[in-house]
Amino acid sequence: MNDAQVDSLAFRKALLQSERRRIYGITAFLLVFAVATAVRIVVFGSHMSPWGVFVLLLVVAYELWTLSVVTKALKTGHDLPRALWLFNIILEIAVPALGIAYFSSPRLAAEYRALATPWVLAFFPLILLSVLRLNPRVSQIAGIAAALGFLASAYSLGWRPSLENLSQHSATQTAVGFYAAILLASGFLAGMVSGEIRKHVQAALREAEMQRQLKEVEHDLEIARSIQQSLLPRTRPIIEGMEISGWNLPADATGGDYFDWKKLRDGRLVVTLADVTGHGIGPALLASVCRAYARSSFDTHDDVVRAMQHINQYFGEDLPSGSFATFVAAVCSNNNGRVELISAGHGPLFVYSSARDAFQEFAAQAIPLGLLPDLNAGEPVILDLDCGDMVVLATDGFFEWENADGEQFGDERMTRTIRESRHLSPEEIIAELYSAVKAFANGTRQIDDLTAVVIKRVTNGTRTVGTAG
Repeated sequence: MNDAQVDSLAFRKALLQSERRRIYGITAFLLVFAVATAVRIVVFGSHMSPWGVFVLLLVVAYELWTLSVVTKALKTGHDLPRALWLFNIILEIAVPALGIAYFSSPRLAAEYRALATPWVLAFFPLILLSVLRLNPRVSQIAGIAAALGFLASAYSLGWRPSLENLSQHSATQTAVGFYAAILLASGFLAGMVSGEIRKHVQAALREAEMQRQLKEVEHDLEIARSIQQSLLPRTRPIIEGMEISGWNLPADATGGDYFDWKKLRDGRLVVTLADVTGHGIGPALLASVCRAYARSSFDTHDDVVRAMQHINQYFGEDLPSGSFATFVAAVCSNNNGRVELISAGHGPLFVYSSARDAFQEFAAQAIPLGLLPDLNAGEPVILDLDCGDMVVLATDGFFEWENADGEQFGDERMTRTIRESRHLSPEEIIAELYSAVKAFANGTRQIDDLTAVVIKRVTNGTRTVGTAG
């Protein structure tokens, strides 16, 4: 973890909270030690110095003051001065050292006093509680300070280090060094534990931060999804002789597909469907841009080819490198069942003939939007639909959805599903199509956006299929 992460606000807060718990522990231990010492003196007649109790209570008062400083720092978001951290270590470790040197029972022989007094035991809880500093170096310093403090207090009582005649040293002579080594080792062991706890705290904070960011992203995606869905038509268009419905289901929270319809100035209705490469928030933004250009272009140009060229020109300028969009427009005339169909890279386009109970597929008349500055579109397909005839526009999310065996749903299953539901309304046909592809997939994940539009002729008329030219 780098310094920026270590010094993050979350970690500093966790450090202060841990320090507050450590102070609770220190205070509780010192009070228990003070009470136990007082009981030994008053009840059992121990000759331990009562000044030791007074010193303990003074340190408790200081710890309570430090607690108020830590609590204030937590509320204000500030850190504690480094000098205060260091002073606390020295002060707390100095308490048992002073106790050994000055407050032990004088009835204990001087050479045994440093080993036999209860004050020596106070080093270990203090070293243990240093773990809550979440800093291995602090625990190591506490161990070093405890070892040096113990040696200093023993020295004040008459112990002297010596390297001469080692085999002749008394038990007390060797035990002082042994105790000091144990205190030193305890500090380094506490440092190891502190380091592990620190890693877990940092990992937990990272996880919490990731969860927070994930929730923010999910919230933003939900907003983006709501906005994108609000751009889709909410009601069926009204045009004599035809029923039209559309449907969209992104693979993610947002997607790169959209459908739309809009009344033109001459009373005709233009139905559009587009598929921007990819799916997610980026393609969703581009799909919204494409929709805006399409609406503007069809407002400006009655001719569908010129409108498509206008969309390609301006939308292409906004596309990042490597991105494009397939786009199809169907211009529907009132009452006579005529549909003018042109596609920029989107296909196949399905046209169902009720009289022949057969499908005809049309390829795109131009390259996808955004690949080249000039669309070079061919002439649109002109359809005169009879009653029961349909134009079905769908994105490749339907055709390419695979089952567990890697087999795609494909065009054949799609046209068969549409034929079997040809007597239904456009909404119901799309619902049947989605049910069929879901049943075929049998639990495999949807990896691409699904969008479909069905244009169905519902009154009699004369039908021919051809190309203007």
